[in-house]
Amino acid sequence: MARSLFPWSFFSRKPPYIQCVFQQTRFSYLHMKYLFFSWLTVFVGSWIVYVKYSSYTELCRGHDCRDSICDKYKKGVIDGSACSSLCDKDTLYLGKCFTAKASSQVYSGSWGDLEGVIKCQMEEAPRYDLGNEMEPRKEAVAFNKPNKGTSVERFREMILSHLKVKVGDQANLANLATQVLSVGDANKDGHVSLPEARSTWALLQLNEILLALVLRDREHMPKLLGFCGDLYMMEKVPYAPLYGISLPWIMEVWIPAGLRRRMDQWFTPSWPHKAKISIGLLELVEDLFHGTFGSFLMCDVSATAFGYNDRHDLKVMDAQHIVPEALFQEGIRQQHCEVDEDCLYGADCLTSCDLTKNRCTPEVTRPNLARACKALKDYILKGAPSDVHEELEKQLYACIALRGSAEQMEMEHSLILNNLKTLLWKKISHTKDS
Repeated sequence: MARSLFPWSFFSRKPPYIQCVFQQTRFSYLHMKYLFFSWLTVFVGSWIVYVKYSSYTELCRGHDCRDSICDKYKKGVIDGSACSSLCDKDTLYLGKCFTAKASSQVYSGSWGDLEGVIKCQMEEAPRYDLGNEMEPRKEAVAFNKPNKGTSVERFREMILSHLKVKVGDQANLANLATQVLSVGDANKDGHVSLPEARSTWALLQLNEILLALVLRDREHMPKLLGFCGDLYMMEKVPYAPLYGISLPWIMEVWIPAGLRRRMDQWFTPSWPHKAKISIGLLELVEDLFHGTFGSFLMCDVSATAFGYNDRHDLKVMDAQHIVPEALFQEGIRQQHCEVDEDCLYGADCLTSCDLTKNRCTPEVTRPNLARACKALKDYILKGAPSDVHEELEKQLYACIALRGSAEQMEMEHSLILNNLKTLLWKKISHTKDS
């Protein structure tokens, strides 16, 4: 049979110019897809940067706080040990912003050879509000107490009355009032002037300052280095938070929460160092339970609330939610509730709801020690030596199971606390880490 003059293969083959069109179309599609995703990435990245920058400029208002404080200092309204350095000599500097809430400005700071953390309060109306802070805030034009003409003795009475409200009627409040007056005498001339007294009164409203005075002779609380009005500088804590790693915010956005928690566990000190830090937290619980000036509640026992120094001594980083028990009970009684969860202050202080009155009961459901042990469980068990791991785990779970206030179970509370301290101390007492 004769071969066809036009083979079918000729028609099935795409002409060269058609192949070229297809390749160009495919190239254009890929090019557009690449441009679209590039544009989307730039848009999302720019939006995140804008939001973060806007949040930063909205939160970080240290210059406003400084200007307000220095204006009052120069008018003779307030005075303090750091006023001249902050406002006249410019030797006290506000550095990196760590502010998480606009009402409480937090910065790294340097003052000559000293390094620390500078804090300044910025809030409008003073109030007690369980949903925010269990401490009153200053007005925009505060520093009007004590009044002109108030004697030192009258100011001392004001301090004593305020301390009774804060910590209850303790037998040795007169000693604490003397400490307050000593701090207030900023220039150490043996006399508290009216501007110094106004700064002292403003500082005394803050839980962190009260706790710094109460734990003045203990190693767990950073020292108050100086103040001007209610702007104050605390001793720097070299290592914070208690464990974990600080990452640039742009990386924090993209890292899943589960991976972030695992990463935090990777970046911890060696186990003997962790044991010493844990002992420090247990000692802090001990100091706050029936302390010299009453009991305090730890309402945020998390890694971010604590740090440690070069000797691995535990330090309180954020005392905002360490509140006097008497003040807590007075405030929580006024809280309206429908369920128990309405009676939560901070992250950890929970009471129960009395449904007959729709008011919160004053007693916390778990003591400080149980909350501290829960925070320590994963931290101290990870990497624990095999010869103490089982007993340590047993003690920690017994500790976490504690219910009711420490006063209701004082013997059991003390026994578990001492057992944990002894177990950890025995393991490291013969090492250089002790």
